[in-house]
Amino acid sequence: MRPRLRLFIGADEQQTATVSEPEVSMTLEELTRILADAIIWDRSWLQDFADEEIRVSADLFEVLSTYGHMRPSA
Repeated sequence: MRPRLRLFIGADEQQTATVSEPEVSMTLEELTRILADAIIWDRSWLQDFADEEIRVSADLFEVLSTYGHMRPSA
C-alpha cells in the first residue's frame, strides 16, 4: 500500500502555541546609560516603548518602588 501524502496549509492545526518575544540580558548600568541619554536628547523611540512591560528582580523592584515613593529632599 502506498503512503498517502497530504499538503499542509496550516488550517488544520489548532492555534495552541503562543509565540513569545525573544529575551536578552543586559546590565542595569548599560540600560540606565542608554535610557538616560535617550531622555536627555528626547528621543522619540522612548514613546514607542512606553507601554512595554519589563521584568526586574524582586529586590530591584522593591528598591525602585521605595525610591519612587520617596519625597524629594528640600
